[in-house]
Amino acid sequence: MTVKSEYPHIVLDEEEVAIIEGTSMKVTELVVERLAYGWSPEELHLQHSYITLSQVHAALAYYWDHAEQLDKEISARLKNVEELRECSKREPSPVIVRLRTQGRL
Repeated sequence: MTVKSEYPHIVLDEEEVAIIEGTSMKVTELVVERLAYGWSPEELHLQHSYITLSQVHAALAYYWDHAEQLDKEISARLKNVEELRECSKREPSPVIVRLRTQGRL
């Protein structure tokens, strides 16, 4: 279930995460790509042809109006990724162990 926001093309899911309407793309995912690659709204649209340029601009407007909250969310996700990387260095996944046993890695 999603709830309309006051931004056209942006809905909030049951956890109040901002998503581009009609897609499964979170606003934060688009913002991370913009930050990582320096892509313009037009380039973001080219990279995600299923999203209209209007949707891209709405997502970026939503981000700028909620930057502090979304930056915290992005930081928490990045921290989680780093923790998972560290964990996988200490304890490889069963798939990795099996591939190594089979000589495929």
